[in-house]
Amino acid sequence: MGSTGGGGTAAQIPTSFGHELRACLRCRLVKTYDQFRESGCENCPFFKMDEDHERVVDCTTPNFTGIISVMDPARSWSARWLRIGRFVPGCYTLAVSEALPEDLQNLCEDERVPYVPPKRV
Repeated sequence: MGSTGGGGTAAQIPTSFGHELRACLRCRLVKTYDQFRESGCENCPFFKMDEDHERVVDCTTPNFTGIISVMDPARSWSARWLRIGRFVPGCYTLAVSEALPEDLQNLCEDERVPYVPPKRV
């Protein structure tokens, strides 16, 4: 597999690019529904999607715009521009249109991790 450059582990790459793709509402990581159920979100382990499968629906969305693959987030100008430069290598969406539910926004605050809601268009 080789080095990921960031020193951390990389996120799973989607196993298919069909209708089952979902994006994390916090970090915008893109994986299939089953992948989120099996291993949660590599950037947001505190959501515990792999333990509470209902959380997959609450924390992710099938409605997103575009996909970018990032191998070395810390050195990628596009990753920095998308504000994903501190996340693990993987596939990310350019934008989600839904906000994280309020109870999960509070969880982000409790975990002291940033959450930036989508811009209203």
